[in-house]
Amino acid sequence: MAKDINDYIAEKEKRLVRARNENETARNKQEKRGKKTARDRIKLLLDRDSFVETDALVSHRTDYPGSDNYVPAEAVITGYGMIESRLVFIFSQDFSTMGGSLSEMHGRKISKIMDMAAKSGAPVIGMSDSGGARIQEGVDALSGYGQIFYRNAIYSGVIPQISLVLGPSAGGAVYSPALTDFIFMVDDISNMFITGPGIIKSVTGENVNKETLGGARIHTSKSGVAHARFPTEEECMIATRKLLQYLPQNYSESPPRVAGGDDPNRISMKLREIVPTDLNKPYDVRNVIHEISDNGEFFEIQPEFARNMVVGFMRVDGYTVGVIANQPSYLAGCLDINCSDKGARFIRTCDIF
Repeated sequence: MAKDINDYIAEKEKRLVRARNENETARNKQEKRGKKTARDRIKLLLDRDSFVETDALVSHRTDYPGSDNYVPAEAVITGYGMIESRLVFIFSQDFSTMGGSLSEMHGRKISKIMDMAAKSGAPVIGMSDSGGARIQEGVDALSGYGQIFYRNAIYSGVIPQISLVLGPSAGGAVYSPALTDFIFMVDDISNMFITGPGIIKSVTGENVNKETLGGARIHTSKSGVAHARFPTEEECMIATRKLLQYLPQNYSESPPRVAGGDDPNRISMKLREIVPTDLNKPYDVRNVIHEISDNGEFFEIQPEFARNMVVGFMRVDGYTVGVIANQPSYLAGCLDINCSDKGARFIRTCDIF
């Protein structure tokens, strides 16, 4: 007997439920590692009920050994939604299935959402939680990475690109976040390294753990690759939403003006107390920034790296302003290589947006 439209709709819904991978097994895999599921992360970040998923039923090729195994949503959830009623595009890798490994179609899904973001003139946010390439697919998986890196490059300075590293980001998976404008990490669960501790030991004989090799603290304080770290995923999502308030949708627009009722013409006598008359006495320049910004708000970027320079965003009369300041309380605010790089990169970000 021929199927009618209701049969096709029922079949589609059945496939979508399977692709969502919302089961206790998948959830337990993440929670035992102290992590949220890929879909819970999207719900945490976006405005309520605003997410629209794309390509949920995409599946991988079936011409290689082991390819008959079903991978829900190809281990990555893609789509778009709203943050503070502003459009953003998003992808979230699902470590609970195939370790979030990147296949050819996984890469195509991410590339497509990046193209959609660029055409729409809206930010793209990537949630990384992947063990690297799906080696069963060989060079086809590596080609997927190449397509993503290419888009990271051509859309750089066109739309804001934000990476939230919320698990391992190893091998090929680590290059893309490093090419984006901002990288946020979470203590104890985030790692970024090109090759893992096992390979390091086999080649050099050195014993090193994941945190020492590429944990959140290392990348926010030593390498300077990441821009901030947070104790929990919830705090990371809150900070991401706040960061977007200081950024435009794309290079051709201005950041949103947020009127806070702080008179831009006010006079602050407190500055006389903050900045000492004795030139040999240090002070915290962040107190100056908080005093002159609207409502004392300041969003610092890379607070743990090159602490002799302070950079970040504040508002004056509701307008976003980039701040670059020597920090007298650390190394007397002198310029060295790291803080010069930190300042130059932040100037570049302010310039393009």
